[in-house]
Amino acid sequence: MPASASQFSLCKVHFDSYSFGALSIDGVTYDYDVLIDRGSISKRQKKKSKPFRDAYGHTPLSAEEAIPWTCRRLVVGTGAAGALPIMDEVIREAEWRGVEVVALPTEDALDLMRDSPADTNAVLHVTC
Repeated sequence: MPASASQFSLCKVHFDSYSFGALSIDGVTYDYDVLIDRGSISKRQKKKSKPFRDAYGHTPLSAEEAIPWTCRRLVVGTGAAGALPIMDEVIREAEWRGVEVVALPTEDALDLMRDSPADTNAVLHVTC
């Protein structure tokens, strides 16, 4: 079900640095994919997407995962080379929820998050 406007909040995190395999946010370095949900940072749990790996050549972002939908915009950092696949079901779910999905290589995704974080959540892939 779509979120109401009162459920949104400003995503205020500080992105310190990013390089292949590591992302530093608010002074903490993460060597795994992360979710940012209204300023809260957690590890991406991609186990439910692993069955789709063979079809995509990489574990994709699937609608089976816990995606941080309480936002108006979901930024997906697709890795250093932009290799993270996003399944069509994710895009359809976003449309149903009224959430804009912006998929960019992770470095570009971080720039976008720095420039306009309001009502924005993220899935950030740190490798490929």
